[in-house]
Amino acid sequence: MKYTQPTLDKLADILGESGYVVRYERGTFQSGWCLLEARKIVVLNKFLNVEGRINTLMEIIPLLAIDFDKLTHQSQKLYEEVVKIAATAA
Repeated sequence: MKYTQPTLDKLADILGESGYVVRYERGTFQSGWCLLEARKIVVLNKFLNVEGRINTLMEIIPLLAIDFDKLTHQSQKLYEEVVKIAATAA
């Protein structure tokens, strides 16, 4: 997977299509992210570079309840790839 802004945007689209809001905020995050599940908000450390943001989203996405049917075809393919990568890493 390429560490570019378009890749980051596509990962954020997966969350957006599932009803999550992705925000970049300043804070003292131990892992670079914070999840407010009751409100479906994912907060990422705004000081992370693009590669860090992509790695963080790839870590978060398999943990969330993503409605696969709401995703566009392109997002479905990327989601499956992210889940596959997460399963191999575990």
